[in-house]
Amino acid sequence: MPSPQEKLEKKLLHYTGKAIADYAMIKRGDRVMACLSGGKDSFTMVQLLRKLQLRSGGKFELKVFTLDQMQPGWDDSHLRNWLETNQLDYEILSRDTFSIVKEKIPEGKTYCSLCSRLRRGNIYNYAEIHDYNKIALGHHRDDLITSLLMSILYNGEIKSMPPKLLSDTKKHIVIRPLALCQEQNIADYAKLCEFPIIPCTLCGSQDNLARQRVGRLLKDLTQENPKVASNILHALQSVKPSQLMDHSLWDFKGLDEEQLLSVVDE
Repeated sequence: MPSPQEKLEKKLLHYTGKAIADYAMIKRGDRVMACLSGGKDSFTMVQLLRKLQLRSGGKFELKVFTLDQMQPGWDDSHLRNWLETNQLDYEILSRDTFSIVKEKIPEGKTYCSLCSRLRRGNIYNYAEIHDYNKIALGHHRDDLITSLLMSILYNGEIKSMPPKLLSDTKKHIVIRPLALCQEQNIADYAKLCEFPIIPCTLCGSQDNLARQRVGRLLKDLTQENPKVASNILHALQSVKPSQLMDHSLWDFKGLDEEQLLSVVDE
């Protein structure tokens, strides 16, 4: 009988494989750079990608990249041991973005935006120098739906994290293999696998972040209706432009009764 870990792994591999296939994330010959931050999500992504790589007979290359942002208390010794035990090709690059974030962001303000930009810049730069054509990030289903709600509630925009995108510089393809995986499944799997998690002492030390508040809202709504999260994910895949108010999507000024009649006559 399969163990709880094997059952979860099978489920996560199914949804990861489905996301990769549905959104054409990885093809034969790709050089994939998987970003391992030290959290449960990225550990899970790396482990699943490694298993899929082995199953494919080496269809794609896999490089694990970790950025040491020199936060106080950072200890990657266990992470290194895990990577070597699992025979993964990896590099850990040290860049002091922590000092920059602490210097630029006033006390009490959220660090996430600047921290993310600096981390993303280092990731893109490394991928370009070493010629990796795909950059894999560990965002999961709950990240996608939380980002959608945050954009609506706090930025007044309908947008989220696409499972596959071309970077603003047009030089990198970013993929999110866990886009269809539930966070709770990932958390349970990471615990069973006993990944050597490295906690974030920067953003993780700040309370009442908008993402945490939206996360709590989603949790409360899901307790009332378990389908809420999956419905939001489905909404991201089933956009009805004609039912929105964006002038770039619909010619409201040109829409009059005569045009409607001509459409009907056709």
